Amino acid sequence: MTTNAQRLDVLCIGHASYDLVFAISHHPGPDEKTVADDLLGCGGGPAANAAVAVARLGASAGFCGYLGNDVYGDSHLRELLATGVGTQWVVRGDSPTPLSAVLVKPNGQRALINYKGGTEALPAERLSFTGREAKVLLCDGHEPGLSLTALAAADDKTGSVLDGGSLHAGTLALLDKVDYAICSEKMAVQYAGDEQAALVKFAELAPVAVITLGARGLIWRRGTETGALEAPPVLAVDSTGAGDAFHGAFAAGLAAGLEWQTLLRYASAAGALCCTRLGARPGLPTLEQQLALLAQWRQ
Repeated sequence: MTTNAQRLDVLCIGHASYDLVFAISHHPGPDEKTVADDLLGCGGGPAANAAVAVARLGASAGFCGYLGNDVYGDSHLRELLATGVGTQWVVRGDSPTPLSAVLVKPNGQRALINYKGGTEALPAERLSFTGREAKVLLCDGHEPGLSLTALAAADDKTGSVLDGGSLHAGTLALLDKVDYAICSEKMAVQYAGDEQAALVKFAELAPVAVITLGARGLIWRRGTETGALEAPPVLAVDSTGAGDAFHGAFAAGLAAGLEWQTLLRYASAAGALCCTRLGARPGLPTLEQQLALLAQWRQ
């Protein structure tokens, strides 16, 4: 438990899974069998990945969400602890840990299959956030009840960020409750048909709206200000987790008080670096890697 004297930098609330990432030459067609060139097993999930991203960048992070009492939950919990992520907000139970199979082609494009079984979002009253203060709350919408409880318990010094990966009931419930609505191109198109129209609509609900566009960078709106930022050039191997890295770095930079343009570049560098390795977790950058890319990107 944190105290007023020692606030956690970022508490990430939402989804945790276990990822099996297969490197393949092509996505198989109907009735086709193929052989993977590589296999990686690691923890995953937007909020859990963001918590690890925050920790690797040298900030204090906690993860709040569900892991099953199974081998995948055990392995994921060990990863979080080894990275220094606070796990006192992790709830465990007999429902399975969500499992994702990720198929990655040589050009970095991926296909993903997620299995949750009977695992459902935790009830809003399952945890108390009183006295558990963080400078920034990052919510991915997969635990809307807990997220709304945490946001309601937060003081006016706490920043709040939505990781809007796709349009669903959880992200819709949080759009107008956060300070920063950071949404993917996919969610933007689902919500309003195109990214520019979505940016306007998101900015009517949250004080600041950002839409990430993958290799095309991002667009943003803050009050009457709008802008765009290109993505840093990297050799992409796998885009899995790039958005999670972006959100984690954004939250960490927000907690550190970075200036707006610096904050956007900081988050963009993390997202780009994540694409240079197979799997989300291995691609989440250290602070040294982050600073090196930022220095190169300015030249």
